[in-house]
Amino acid sequence: PLVAIIASTDMGLLLRDDVFVDFFNTFLNLPVFGQTPIYISSTGQWDLWPELPSHMDLSPLALLALKKSPPLPPSENPSLCLHLVLCQKLLGFIRSGEAAKLLNWQSADRWLLERCISGSQGMWCFRAFIQGTAGEELTNFWLTTERLLGLDESDVKQRDIYLSLLHRLKATHLREGSTISTLCRTTIGSLPKPRHIQPINTNREILSKMQERALFMIQSYWLPKFFIHCKMGMEEEKSCQPLLQEYWDRLLWTNSQEPSCISESLFTMHIKRSQGLSGPYCSKKAKGEIWTLVKEGRDTQEMRVHSFHVQPERQPGPAGSTRQSCLDKDAVGSIPQQSKHPATTAFGSKRRATSPRRPRPNAEQVLHLEEPSKEKALPNLCSSAPLVQLPSLKKLVKTLSFLPWALSAETCAGRPFRDFLKRQDLSMEIHLLDLWQDLEEFLPVALDTSRENSFFLRHLLGEKICETYLEESTIQQLPLETRTLRSLRNHLMSGEFSPWIFRAQKDICKVLSCFYEEFLADDDKTFLQFMVKGM
Repeated sequence: PLVAIIASTDMGLLLRDDVFVDFFNTFLNLPVFGQTPIYISSTGQWDLWPELPSHMDLSPLALLALKKSPPLPPSENPSLCLHLVLCQKLLGFIRSGEAAKLLNWQSADRWLLERCISGSQGMWCFRAFIQGTAGEELTNFWLTTERLLGLDESDVKQRDIYLSLLHRLKATHLREGSTISTLCRTTIGSLPKPRHIQPINTNREILSKMQERALFMIQSYWLPKFFIHCKMGMEEEKSCQPLLQEYWDRLLWTNSQEPSCISESLFTMHIKRSQGLSGPYCSKKAKGEIWTLVKEGRDTQEMRVHSFHVQPERQPGPAGSTRQSCLDKDAVGSIPQQSKHPATTAFGSKRRATSPRRPRPNAEQVLHLEEPSKEKALPNLCSSAPLVQLPSLKKLVKTLSFLPWALSAETCAGRPFRDFLKRQDLSMEIHLLDLWQDLEEFLPVALDTSRENSFFLRHLLGEKICETYLEESTIQQLPLETRTLRSLRNHLMSGEFSPWIFRAQKDICKVLSCFYEEFLADDDKTFLQFMVKGM
């Protein structure tokens, strides 16, 4: 599988590929990690966050070794890895002669589409475009099948995951009348029930053929539609005019050079020196400072919305006439609800990735962006005062405040927090973390009833959660309120959404909070041991 090929390739070579660098930066900046570095491919520079004290001697090769080890087991291929593979498949089609012949694409068309879909943000835009369509079903099926086919069902450790994914496919995408079974036109009746292991080869052959068919439909139908959508959007967006102008210029060139995603320039890889920082290295403190800014920004925005009064605005017209401006729901909804942490990058979800070509904002830059926070905290401050002191004026938020943010990225990151709990032999805490993650997976399915086969998937996930975590004998052993768990079970058995989900997740975070702090401390220790020469 392509995932295995990527994992076995030299990291120095991979970092010359801009598409890989974008996905790799997104992975490194997932909020579950303590240290969230970013690599600037155009200069070969690593920016660390939080920074290390300036007196430490740092090794970029050690950083690469740390970030590539230990390798993820096949059963834990993160969603980002699968999306990287899909992105590479789509880019391969765009650059192929088959696409030029089938879709009559010019060199300029391929050039522009590459820039629209390359990287994690490009894939995020593509997923947003196909949301709610047959294209989304095809993409979800391809991703699930890619993960399933990468498993070794003869391995006892992977067999349960293999059967679980197969069961889920049969309950959704492979159900008679579904989009996949209709569009792929492949006989799926020969697929055995999930409890039966044989014949495995038949399962793989059928799923592989269906996956190939699904990918071809994504490439030949949904990619062209996405391309048209992007061009129409760029025509209306002023900031896209230079890119669009270059596209039109390329259409006029007869012998334009094909673009390459591999950087030809070679730089000496180095780590940016810190700006005279002193004191102990602590990623927990850095996260607390960021979330203090986030919380202040959110609170200030809410205050400004509630206390906002629009003054009458004079408009040209009859003498003395005025027109009262109004603040409608759309205007209120357009106000940002919270600022973005530089490392906020949960792919395909509620957050977007930090660009690998844009340096990470430092604390002062964040504060310049957060003007409402500045006005609230320092209303009479002289303009020459250093704004970087703002976080010290407020009490840092506790770990519990940003733990859900970190846990939501846990599966995308390959479950590093779960691995830490496993090394500490904390079986109960692992059980709670798995429950939190399964509830998080159930939520979007329960809230989106328009989704194809939503009824079957809601019941499948709800029953799985109840059987795994909420049996009466298990409830008595969990360090959560019995009333919460029983109420949760009653709703999940019916495949229904329930506010008890949020209550249960909040209680789980209270239990896991201190262990996550230990995880961050352990992550800091490991990072320093790898990075600092002589330690």
